[in-house]
Amino acid sequence: MVFPKNFLWGGATSAAQIEGAYNKDGKGLSTADLMTLAEEGSPREITDTVEEERFYPTHQAINHYDHFEEDIALFAEMGFKVYRLSFAWTRIFPNGYDAEPNEKGLAFYDKIIDLCLSYGIEPLVTLQHFDTPIGLKKFNFWIGRETSDYFVKYAQTMLQHFKGRVRYWLTFNEINNMSTMPWNAGGLSIDASEEDKMIAAYHQFIASAKVVKLAHEIDGNNLIGMMYNGHFSYPNSSHPMDIQGNEDFQKLMMFYADVQVRGEYPKYKLKELERLKIKLPIVEGDKSILKEGTVDFISFSYYLTHVCGRLTKGILKGLNGLETGYQNPYLERSEWGWPINPQGLRFALNALYYRYEIPLMIVENGLGARDEITRDGRIHDDYRIDYVQRHLLEIEKAIDLDGIPVMGYTSWGPIDLISASTGEMNKRYGFIYVDVDDRGNGSYKRFKKDSFYWYKEVIASNGKTLHSNSKDKILFESLK
Repeated sequence: MVFPKNFLWGGATSAAQIEGAYNKDGKGLSTADLMTLAEEGSPREITDTVEEERFYPTHQAINHYDHFEEDIALFAEMGFKVYRLSFAWTRIFPNGYDAEPNEKGLAFYDKIIDLCLSYGIEPLVTLQHFDTPIGLKKFNFWIGRETSDYFVKYAQTMLQHFKGRVRYWLTFNEINNMSTMPWNAGGLSIDASEEDKMIAAYHQFIASAKVVKLAHEIDGNNLIGMMYNGHFSYPNSSHPMDIQGNEDFQKLMMFYADVQVRGEYPKYKLKELERLKIKLPIVEGDKSILKEGTVDFISFSYYLTHVCGRLTKGILKGLNGLETGYQNPYLERSEWGWPINPQGLRFALNALYYRYEIPLMIVENGLGARDEITRDGRIHDDYRIDYVQRHLLEIEKAIDLDGIPVMGYTSWGPIDLISASTGEMNKRYGFIYVDVDDRGNGSYKRFKKDSFYWYKEVIASNGKTLHSNSKDKILFESLK
């Protein structure tokens, strides 16, 4: 058996992209709640306040807030061993800095966590997933050290409240997005200076390290991971300048993992900050905090690979950082222009493990595509099955041939949800279809896609059916 007996099969979502009920039961505004739907290829706009005439996808999302029992039952039917979700900071501390937690917010997550556990599903909780409280604007968001302190207070509240019920935790979703999508990562404008981004990232590192230490103190069974946005790249050619250009790009991203896994800034990053005349806001005791708060495992998202070289300068640009100056002519692309590279996942697993030598978990991977409901009410998404199957086979190779300790795999997202990059619903990832369009119109009914039955078989067999063509069985199951 290639996949370990205790392999964590499941799916991943975020509060802002599924819950809705953005102002219900005491929830405060977050950065996600001020992002409009992208229009005609333009990026999502960020407004200062909620404007009545604008459409904000997070405000209703897929209304998981009122459908969580149905949704989690469907996850259980697929056989999930783990469900990665996020807590919305603003459901617990509406402004981010409130003196006492919002009891209705705690009660909501009590119901979700207890329901997961009743089905035998391990919760994997992300504490901040692209939704910094707007109230923290008074501290200039993560540029102010106060935000770091309030995050630790929020985290401690959740760690203590869910002691014994949640043991897998992630501090920040895709922490390296501070360099590429700073509003999502921490409330900084897209044109924020490099200095501001590096100061904000520093405060997140300090906060994360403190939370890791706290989590271990509160419950010795807790395992705390970092979450890396999987920007992996190949050199454009064997020319030395392309090799070096690719290496320089990797350093821009990987330093985030270096700090959280090794507990200190790598020398190459310190030299870069020195060249840029950026001074980190280090206070006494910070170096010890970073050293004592290293993570137990690395989780990461994987959707694509880049090509980089001598022309790749600075951070990535474009939607999800697709503009590097190069394209890979050997790869097919999704409808949204994302390169599809299953073999790159094995490459990524090797790159991470042999750099850090701690366990790994793929916590986001999936295909955004347009799905159609047939007249008989079914969704035939062979393209999604093919995408996920090819990526899972590469994980199998990494485990079997390369000896990589992979803890688990949570697809993004197991149920249709709004896109973080565009706010669309029609860019669908799920094994479960939600009847709602980009503008929030629809019945919000849930339907099982063909991929639902396929993934159920994969989990039940612990990956064995990846090597068989079970399309006929999937069809039979969908007809029941």
